[in-house]
Amino acid sequence: MNQQLDSKGTLYIVSAPSGAGKTSLVKALLQRDPLVSVSVSHTTRAPRPGEVEGWDYYFVSREDFESMVAEDAFLESAEVFGNFYGTSRAAVESTLAEGKDVILEIDWQGAQQVRTLMPEAVSVFILPPSREALEERLNNRGQDAAEVIAGRMAQAVTEMSHYHEYDYLVVNDQFEQALEELAAVFLCRRQTLVRQRQRHQATIDQLLS
Repeated sequence: MNQQLDSKGTLYIVSAPSGAGKTSLVKALLQRDPLVSVSVSHTTRAPRPGEVEGWDYYFVSREDFESMVAEDAFLESAEVFGNFYGTSRAAVESTLAEGKDVILEIDWQGAQQVRTLMPEAVSVFILPPSREALEERLNNRGQDAAEVIAGRMAQAVTEMSHYHEYDYLVVNDQFEQALEELAAVFLCRRQTLVRQRQRHQATIDQLLS
């Protein structure tokens, strides 16, 4: 994709229950689409094995997080499984101004907050193909105890009940197919009249002269 960065980017919200494959899909999309970036959230939870500060998350203390909330530094924030997560307002606005699309990987609570502040945001919900597949994926991680997985499954049902609040729905059964469907959303949104006219105004003027 070789579009010029001469128009404001689009803000995307991508949500899914834990284990549905959201992180893997977004990572694969970033590798194939240079006009997409993902917002790095702040969190109070401890890093998981392999996670890198400033790449996966900004890991902060609860006190620092509360200070940022008080300063209205977050576009959205939420408590998930006893930990807090937040999206930097300044970082998102700066990236959008550069013409890049920004993905927020957030839950339905955060999505509702963002829609209030930025109603132009485009939202995508990712579902697993079945409850059995979701539980299997959570077990295959090998990171959580049985009671933790049970809690995540219960939370997943609550999360999935909000799917109808989103603009697009992707079912992650076959990964490559789900990736193509997710990528198609981004490509389609870039072909709207507003963005194409901004990007190709000189060509349009020449064609109509």
